[in-house]
Amino acid sequence: MRSLKTLLKPLLIVTAGLSLGQALAAEPLLNVSYDVARGVYKDFNPAFAADWKAKTGQEIKIEQSHGGSSKQARAVIDGLQADVVTMNNPLDIDAIAERAGLLPRDWRKKLASDSAPSWSAILFVVRRGNPKGIKDWNDLVKPGVKLVIPNPKTSGNGRYSYLAAWEYAQRQPGASEASAKDFLTRLFANVPVLDTGGRGATTTFAQRGIGDVLLTFENEVRLIKDELGPDKFEVVVPSLTVRADNPVAVVEKNAARKGNAAAARAYLEFHYSDVGQEIFARNDLRPSNEAILKKYAANLPPLNLFTVEQAFGSWSNAQKVHFADGGVFDQIITGK
Repeated sequence: MRSLKTLLKPLLIVTAGLSLGQALAAEPLLNVSYDVARGVYKDFNPAFAADWKAKTGQEIKIEQSHGGSSKQARAVIDGLQADVVTMNNPLDIDAIAERAGLLPRDWRKKLASDSAPSWSAILFVVRRGNPKGIKDWNDLVKPGVKLVIPNPKTSGNGRYSYLAAWEYAQRQPGASEASAKDFLTRLFANVPVLDTGGRGATTTFAQRGIGDVLLTFENEVRLIKDELGPDKFEVVVPSLTVRADNPVAVVEKNAARKGNAAAARAYLEFHYSDVGQEIFARNDLRPSNEAILKKYAANLPPLNLFTVEQAFGSWSNAQKVHFADGGVFDQIITGK
């Protein structure tokens, strides 16, 4: 007769496997991200999947959802089952924490660099030969110049572009809030269409042929050239631009409910690995690792930057003053 130990051995193996499985991804891992991050995650996700399999022996499937950052945040609040969010500004992750309670309000403290493993900046893209002679922000308000910017109400790209223009105006001799508002009023009078996200703005400019200049993130510039032809567009680096951090967070309640907590955490930690940081740099996103950033200085040269916190006190203050209902942006658009 077989011993009890022999009979129980297969059961113990199955039980151990189930316990390990609870720490692994039980469902496809859903990354809800901003519009122009599509390219980087096409490279990043296979690298993480290979790393995860090497460490755990398990296959993992990663699904992506992209759109205007604020629109994406609202989708998560309304029930989109994100395991992680990878955004282009902290306001949208704050909204998920505050309105839905799906992650802690101190999410910035969970990972290094205030949970921002990479960053970008707003640059200008013009058509070959730069026919309108665009060199800096002041050229964007000239009569006859048409520019494409995504809607600051729905897009982090749009908010950063708006805030960079405002800060540029504020730094001019004799500037005041009134003169900055006038500058932004003239600038948005030159915007023929407000797309909801950065990728939509790229399509409007590059494929539909609308506008003389596109304001977009640095990493989107290379994608435009690669996908649509390097001989069709040129890049203009303005005299002042804004640092656009790309914060990330585990949507803890969703990930736990789906059995993906450990995988979601590992996925975000991989953003900080040397492999992950190199992938960002190769996709023209500036890595938080300064040593790796220096390796790519030829493609990612120094910029004259400010941060939202430096210029506006905090993101929450910028949101309240400029982008909340009835704020400065609404006043500019409605002509009040």
